[in-house]
Amino acid sequence: MTPVPPVLVAVIGPVEPALLTAWTAHYRALGITDFRLAFHFPDHTPAAWRDQLLATAHELGLPPATVSTGPWHEHTNTQLREYLREQAGPGWHLLADSDELHTYPAPLPEAIAAAETAGRPVVGGLMLDRVAPDGRLAHWRPETGLDRAFPLGGHLTHRLLHGDPRKIVLVRSGTAVASGNHRAPGHKPDPDTLACVHHFKWRVGVLDDLRRRVENFASGAWAEPPRLYGTRPGACWSTSTGTTGGSTSPTPASASAASPSTACRPGGRPRLAPSSPAGAHLPRNPAGRRPRSARMEARTG
Repeated sequence: MTPVPPVLVAVIGPVEPALLTAWTAHYRALGITDFRLAFHFPDHTPAAWRDQLLATAHELGLPPATVSTGPWHEHTNTQLREYLREQAGPGWHLLADSDELHTYPAPLPEAIAAAETAGRPVVGGLMLDRVAPDGRLAHWRPETGLDRAFPLGGHLTHRLLHGDPRKIVLVRSGTAVASGNHRAPGHKPDPDTLACVHHFKWRVGVLDDLRRRVENFASGAWAEPPRLYGTRPGACWSTSTGTTGGSTSPTPASASAASPSTACRPGGRPRLAPSSPAGAHLPRNPAGRRPRSARMEARTG
């Protein structure tokens, strides 16, 4: 019997249409045929941008399961994700943000079969932040592609922002997943079969998004929980080859070229240049600390 591919579940914000196109092509190449998407647009999103993104989704054969507008509370993503998972029904679900491209050590059916055999209802992943050659927040063009525009990779989220780089990338229906897809309470993925989550967050425009997020959380316009769930600075999936460690400052070295086979492994310790964008430019308060909402954004990816 041919294995049934997982259903892809994703909550999409006001990203550039070209990113949605590249994202869709990537997951179709992995064998995904069933996409369950929710589009959510904060109030500041221009109507023309929203309409263009939704038109692109329809052109790609991705009719949204739901479209909503309003504040992006911390619980908004989780509520929409759970609505989509309920729609997806029984089986396995692939969880991917719109700026995340997964690569797996085996084809998806084999990865799921291995998890089933081991009695694990989840497959884990580790984020590899992708950056431009000079560390700038760069524009990218579809004809160039994401890989060529952001050829370097490192554990920026973990080592510079003290965020949680762990992700739940595949999960069986009925298994709870925490906010941000970082954990599945009560279930630990196999550290030897981690997917690499190529994280293309550090594009031009991300600083405006981060500042807007900080301002809305600080003003109370967007609601955030009293504490982070399931995140711990310095934590990472433990492996026999080592961990990312607890470094609290950037290492003065060049970033490593991204490689799906090795760059995601914590023991490989790919490093980012100290001029990398988030380390230099995330907004800080007078005491020198990033506001709590900025730290939350760093941890939730």
